[in-house]
Amino acid sequence: MIQVVLVIHLILALAIIGLVLIQRSEGGGLGIGGGGGGIGGLASPGATANALSRATAICAGCFFVTSLVLGILANASTSKGSILDRLDEPAAASAPAEAGADDEAEKKADKDTPPAEPSVPVAQ
Repeated sequence: MIQVVLVIHLILALAIIGLVLIQRSEGGGLGIGGGGGGIGGLASPGATANALSRATAICAGCFFVTSLVLGILANASTSKGSILDRLDEPAAASAPAEAGADDEAEKKADKDTPPAEPSVPVAQ
């Protein structure tokens, strides 16, 4: 399901890019299809601009909807929920559960040794 929505999402993104590029700019620099066409005709510059603007708006709305659907589907596929919920979990869950005799010996040695003195003299 996610793959189908993702493909539709990518097609909409490419359609929006294409529609924006073929629209006539204010200065007419990158516009395609300018000139002629007669007064009030179907392919007049005003009618073409309205059709392209409407198509861009529809594609943008569909792109927004597919973005929301992808977010909902991605959240539903994770079993743990929000990433903020996972911050409260203890980090020890990912550590190995077995503690060997070497670990106990290191802990005992750490308790017996005095703390090291700072290497930088403290100003008095």
